[in-house]
Amino acid sequence: MGPKMKIPVTTVNRLSLYLRVFSQIEKAGNDTISSKELAEVSGINSAQVRKDLAYFGQFGRRGVGYPVAELKKQIRGILGLDRDWNAAIFGAGRLGQALMMYPGFGAYSFHMVAAFDSDPDKISWELEGIRIYDLADLKRQAKDLKIEIAILAVPAAVAQDVANRIVAAKIPAILNFAPAHLNVPAGTMLRNVDFASELEALTYFLQKT
Repeated sequence: MGPKMKIPVTTVNRLSLYLRVFSQIEKAGNDTISSKELAEVSGINSAQVRKDLAYFGQFGRRGVGYPVAELKKQIRGILGLDRDWNAAIFGAGRLGQALMMYPGFGAYSFHMVAAFDSDPDKISWELEGIRIYDLADLKRQAKDLKIEIAILAVPAAVAQDVANRIVAAKIPAILNFAPAHLNVPAGTMLRNVDFASELEALTYFLQKT
């Protein structure tokens, strides 16, 4: 892959899916998987599978398939999961607390180093070993804790204000669970997790069945 080649976001998203499939295949005790089998399990056609993986080099051999452990390691490296990423949760309400208690982050190299809230009754709490800090102290804590990813789980009414604070604290990436459209500068990466939109898509298709 040339250094200037731009990989489609849809391909990057599918790499995450392939990684989960490889983990399942590995647990089942299989050492290799063909592009056809990978397509069947992932729900993506085999031509697209081969095209996606070809962006990053030649992984498999015709007639033999892809070596699962090797390809899993390669894709983890491509996705940056061969190192730990420091993340913090913003908002210690019900959703924030549920995220703080989620045990799966560590398996994907995400290290929850802190949570932030503006409620005085929650500041200095610890939940699952994660301390809740005062949002007003974000700039200092973001630097001291080397926070790289902000997980936003605050009400929509305050989401933009908190996002502005995150940007000001020089945290480069935001995963937004708040049901609000956020405006961030070009240097900040933003991904949205919109439960309502996903449910609306389901109800749309349910009407067609």
